[in-house]
Amino acid sequence: MPRTNCKAKMTDACIRGVVEAIHASPTQAVVYIAGGASQALGMLMSIPGATNTVLEAVVPYSRMSMIQLLAQIPNQFCSQQTAVNMALLAYNRALKLSRPGAPVLGVGFTGALASTHPKLGDHRFHLSTRTSDRLWVSTVTLSKGLRTREQEDKVSSHLLLKAMASACKVPATFNSELTDSETVDECEQQFSEDQELEQIINGEICFKVYPFLNETQVFNEERKIILSGSFNPLHDGHLKLLEVATRICGNGYPCFELSAVNADKSPLSVSQIKDRVKQFEKVGMTVIISNQPYFYKKAEFFPGSAFVIGADTAARLIDPKYYDGDSGKMVEVLSGCKRTGCTFFVAGRNIDGVFKVLEDFDIPEVVRDSFVSIPVEEFRMDISSTEIRKRSGM
Repeated sequence: MPRTNCKAKMTDACIRGVVEAIHASPTQAVVYIAGGASQALGMLMSIPGATNTVLEAVVPYSRMSMIQLLAQIPNQFCSQQTAVNMALLAYNRALKLSRPGAPVLGVGFTGALASTHPKLGDHRFHLSTRTSDRLWVSTVTLSKGLRTREQEDKVSSHLLLKAMASACKVPATFNSELTDSETVDECEQQFSEDQELEQIINGEICFKVYPFLNETQVFNEERKIILSGSFNPLHDGHLKLLEVATRICGNGYPCFELSAVNADKSPLSVSQIKDRVKQFEKVGMTVIISNQPYFYKKAEFFPGSAFVIGADTAARLIDPKYYDGDSGKMVEVLSGCKRTGCTFFVAGRNIDGVFKVLEDFDIPEVVRDSFVSIPVEEFRMDISSTEIRKRSGM
């Protein structure tokens, strides 16, 4: 057998091993690529286990497709900054699509490789990966005329897979196939927990999951059962309500959600967020820190989820006062929540001294099936964080 064929077979075997290791890791990824590395998608998808890893793969190849993805016209379509922006968008998308608590990865790639017409500039590509605590970016400049387009695509594909393996914390030791004259410029930035939380507050990333729940049987549940609140403090009523709602739902991953950004107040500080997170660690319950106080935005972040709310929150959701006095806008917003597959499980609550349940409200017909009542015999605890704070002098 010719030596070149032996080398190719060895490389193929190494690549297969790397992809299998990526699929065996718990990391779930969204991949955005343009201008190269297309063979990487075939390698990822053709080797068994892709369902474990690939949440979504998008190829924004045309100019308009890239502009729509980035929501802006980049200074350069093939640049390090564009790859970084793509990776960040992919990371946020992966957060929304992933299993609760699973580590996620965003991959961005943009290249200017050999084409039907000779290029004036370098043949190059930019590759970036983003995880919760790390941003990595690489620029590779290839030797013009050394390879065909297909060969350049293969080289870039192998390096993309190697970068994914590194982000998934699995080994990838195969030869990169670059020559000594070809340049690789890499850099990375590590993020502390405080920096991650700052990124949530300023809107750079959409949320962070603290997966304190230890029950492995619910890990693979994609549907989230979410109780949102300020949790200042977390109390037994919160814990019992989520427990009851989870039992009624029948399946799903129970978790709490705390928005660092408030509709009417200043954002929480990083130290305040960390103090509240400690409450959930003590009781072994997962909490998500987001930056969206509004349920229609939460529905976009957590599609298909069941939101557990009190009757007081339900009353606000259907009150046109909170939609600029426009009942049509209220129905439109709630219909948008319904289209994401979200539902609202409503528990009874004291409102101005009167105990109210879902049946006491006139829910618009078009969204009525999105609201489910939690029976009073299943849950009633007349306790609130506000009352606890008053009693304790907080």
